[in-house]
Amino acid sequence: MNNSFEVLEPSTELVKRAIEVRRSASALAQISDNERKLALFAMADSLASRAKEIVDANHEDLNRSLQEGLNQALRTRLKLDEAKLKESIEGIRKVALLPDPLGILQLKRELDLELILERITVPLGVLGVIFEARPDALIQIVSLAIRSGNGAILKGGSEAIYTNEVLMKALKNGLSSSEVNPQAITLLTSREESMSLLRLDGIVDLIIPRGSNELVRFIQENTHIPVLGHADGICHLYVDIAADLDQALRIAIDSKTQYPAACNAIETLLIHQDIADPFLSKAIPIFEQLGVKLIGDSDSQLLGITNCATEDDWATEYLDLILSVKIVQTLDDALLHINRYSSRHTEAIVTNNKETAETFLRAVNSSGVYHNCSTRFADGFRYGFGAEVGISTQTLPPRGPVGLEGLVTYKYLLHGEGHIAGDYSSGDQQFTHKTLPI
Repeated sequence: MNNSFEVLEPSTELVKRAIEVRRSASALAQISDNERKLALFAMADSLASRAKEIVDANHEDLNRSLQEGLNQALRTRLKLDEAKLKESIEGIRKVALLPDPLGILQLKRELDLELILERITVPLGVLGVIFEARPDALIQIVSLAIRSGNGAILKGGSEAIYTNEVLMKALKNGLSSSEVNPQAITLLTSREESMSLLRLDGIVDLIIPRGSNELVRFIQENTHIPVLGHADGICHLYVDIAADLDQALRIAIDSKTQYPAACNAIETLLIHQDIADPFLSKAIPIFEQLGVKLIGDSDSQLLGITNCATEDDWATEYLDLILSVKIVQTLDDALLHINRYSSRHTEAIVTNNKETAETFLRAVNSSGVYHNCSTRFADGFRYGFGAEVGISTQTLPPRGPVGLEGLVTYKYLLHGEGHIAGDYSSGDQQFTHKTLPI
């Protein structure tokens, strides 16, 4: 384990800041839907007015990261140019226009005459988010937190420190002109603070890690606070015997090269043996032209792939222009491989056989399972969530890209007229358990 990962007791100052976030979040949960909407619009306007300052700060971070030898995958995630910032600002405005996730009546039931049970949606409370490289993640997380009535304690990577500080200043400035207390969000700046965050159970309600596999696993193993997220993004694309080869190639290229540093880019390409030769004869030169290094099993090497895949390659998230290739004899072989090596993020099949597609969609236990489309669609913005705080590969919900609905929970409200449980213990008094219209 990296020696820089060490859980520390929080300082008095950190505890005070966290308590202030919780106090502000409690007030935030009480304000109206319209006031939260206006707060997001104010944050978007504030970011837009400081666009040059934000982009300049990002250039400074990029230059420093180059000197410090940051790898290309992280440098790609770190970049926040004018176009990407504009897209992020538009994302805030889209989140503002989403339906209010709070106060939704999910259940209404008469337990007995004038004893009415209700279940309504409420905020989680305070989110603790630790993320690396991507400063646009800060924008997404804050907008979703405020819209869903949650406070947020954020810790970005040191590689994006200047960008994150300018972004947080702009977001807080926007909130200061709204009904939301800017203290509902705060930015931590040191690794010691982020490790201490793991000890703030009772103040922080959910930890969301977005970073390296090592960091995510360390957090999952070293906190009593619930953790939402994923350590790996090992995604697969299976090209079936009944696939349209041109369509399959187009999907494979997009799934690997459209943004190779993303967790929803494929790392392994599985190909049915009966179409492997014609598919690879088309695919190999195109992938090589795009700068993709192909590494394959023995069967795929006989068909033109020059690099040999090892056992470790099937379990590796490259986040780069590297793609492992395996020839399989049947659909079952593809499913066995996916179920063994998948991180339960996103898998896809290309086939024109509806029965095969349905078998694949049912059999694969990942948060996203696709038919005849790119794995790159696994994204909160593309799903219409406006943004996402992260992607969860756990089996329990929320699962997949986590937007507003994943940041609320519910509570039960019971309205009575002097009812007591003792009246129902003798059997003389019976519950009606009548479902009422919502």
